[in-house]
Amino acid sequence: MSEPAVRIEIVEYDPRWPILYAEERARIAEQLGDLAESIEHIGSTSVPGLSAKQIIDILVTVRHLDPADPYIERLGRLGYMFFPVLGSPERYTFGRGNPHTHHVHIVEHGGEGHILPLLFRDYLRTHPEAAREYEALKRGLAAQFHNNRAAYNQAKTDFIRSIEAKARAT
Repeated sequence: MSEPAVRIEIVEYDPRWPILYAEERARIAEQLGDLAESIEHIGSTSVPGLSAKQIIDILVTVRHLDPADPYIERLGRLGYMFFPVLGSPERYTFGRGNPHTHHVHIVEHGGEGHILPLLFRDYLRTHPEAAREYEALKRGLAAQFHNNRAAYNQAKTDFIRSIEAKARAT
């Protein structure tokens, strides 16, 4: 399956984002049951006050990243589609809505794919100046790469890695 076409548009923070996450978290938890070790709100919509793409990113951790079939079946009941091209051997990625309103990322509990998004999120939550810098970067990149998700994501990588390094050091 190819990468979904999504126009990259950064919008002002919406105070409904945590509510939308909580509602979706409950639905995902019900479907995944004991497959899920933890479910977290990640990405820019998880940082109060931060402008973002209107996509709720949800991190699901599992004991072992077994074949994708059980996740495809269970999340499919909620309208999620599996997008292996957006993932990697260490991550399964699912999207819901057209355009996507939610992304689910499934990773192994305790691994880098689990720890790094939380370090990044928590650092931005506690360092408003870093959050504003990230917001400015995203706005500029969205204007430059509005129809190229891969280029947009790649262009953010150095900033994200620098924040992860700072978060590890604290």
